[in-house]
Amino acid sequence: MSYAEPYAIEIAKQRNGKVKYFRSASQIDGIPDDAARTIEEVSNTYVFRANDYYLGLIDWDDPDDPIRQLIIPRKDELRDWGTLDASDEASNTVVRGVQHKYGDTALVLVNNVCGSYCRYCFRKRLFMNENDETINNLTEAYAYIREHNEITDVLLTGGDPMIMPTRKLRGIVERFAAMPHIRTIRFGTKMPAFNPFRFTTDYDLHEMFRDLSNRERALFIMAHFDHPRELTPEARDGIAAMLDSSARMINQCPLIKGVNDNVDTLVELFETMTLVGAPQYYLFQGRPTAGNEPYELPIVEGWRLFDAARRRVSGLSRRARFSMSHASGKIEVLGVDQRAIYLRYHRAKDPANESRVLTCRRDDQAYWFDQLEPLN
Repeated sequence: MSYAEPYAIEIAKQRNGKVKYFRSASQIDGIPDDAARTIEEVSNTYVFRANDYYLGLIDWDDPDDPIRQLIIPRKDELRDWGTLDASDEASNTVVRGVQHKYGDTALVLVNNVCGSYCRYCFRKRLFMNENDETINNLTEAYAYIREHNEITDVLLTGGDPMIMPTRKLRGIVERFAAMPHIRTIRFGTKMPAFNPFRFTTDYDLHEMFRDLSNRERALFIMAHFDHPRELTPEARDGIAAMLDSSARMINQCPLIKGVNDNVDTLVELFETMTLVGAPQYYLFQGRPTAGNEPYELPIVEGWRLFDAARRRVSGLSRRARFSMSHASGKIEVLGVDQRAIYLRYHRAKDPANESRVLTCRRDDQAYWFDQLEPLN
């Protein structure tokens, strides 16, 4: 049993750990007409999905409400802009469902379903009808990772692995945990924000983490809180329950126009994530993915916000890196001056680029590395 607050436990019991999912506006009571029309129009191209818990966080009287911006479609998503695979993940796919971009890490796309669909998602191609990147049969994935002893870290993602039944998820984790060279298994998930009751009431999930996380191997939850408003009492108790079950937790999220592009918001997010035990790991520059134009910010503006927020928090909350997940690697933004943008390869697909520092001409309109002009 976790040390979750009695209030959250009582709410979770009332729900029996369940939330109700919706795929169309017609299923949602009380939604404003304009939002309903937009959902129906945009979801023909980019799928919509949400649940009653998360929708209940929205202040419908505020058109700029950050939770609304995170989950309710906008018509300008339909503008012709960006590409569906902005980081060229296809080039890193070694067997179906497995990406091996960095030597020590393998990424496994275990499903193509999320608790809800973030409007700025960089992997929305997975939720389209013709996509076949994810896998139900992991035989090839197990074989590939077993044969590559340099892989010490497995990242389960998709989709969201934490929407899968615990019995099925445990079977996957146990197979990877049995490989002697695997030291860390990570779960890329936004379910702690979308459905915290999963984490306060699923005692089989708690048992899985206690059984499989030990001195030889660690299980990490890579949480995805974008805004402090998502950190409800229920969400905080979901985090507490998992920490009490031997999970390690950190947070990562993109910088999103209209959601967290505010210094005060970032300060609150960074400090709160440290307080609850899931400190910020990355703040990402948004990828130029199709449909994402309304959520994008230029690199220079992003750096200004990130740097200003970081200056206002303690060292415990300064561990985040402002980075781009580019096709060539994770490129950290180190600084900006009147002349240049300074970058470094935090991770590199080509080992020759590892830790390489780049100086590019300052361009206040550029939103991605490919738009920058190198000076060295």
